[in-house]
Amino acid sequence: MPPGALSMLILRVLQTGPLHGYAIAQRIHQLSGEVLGAEEGSLYPALQRMLMEGWVTGEWGVSETKRRVRFYSLTKDGLKQLKQEIAEYEQVSAAIQGILRTA
Repeated sequence: MPPGALSMLILRVLQTGPLHGYAIAQRIHQLSGEVLGAEEGSLYPALQRMLMEGWVTGEWGVSETKRRVRFYSLTKDGLKQLKQEIAEYEQVSAAIQGILRTA
């Protein structure tokens, strides 16, 4: 996982609707063509930080496997943060691509 990308990916995955932590990790892995992984040791601290920032909300519920889990949902502030992070990522990515093409 590239440094700093986890929160952007979590926010993007939650843009489609509420998910619990394990489902977020599975979705990131699936959508990345099974290249990227969100380990528990980084996923849950990131989700806690996003809760404190107000980018996501959490609501307790029951998973498809009948376990008690917290479902996370994107907030308006989270959507704003996602747009900002995507813009910054695209800018950095374009700069790196420019160097790779011309160096």
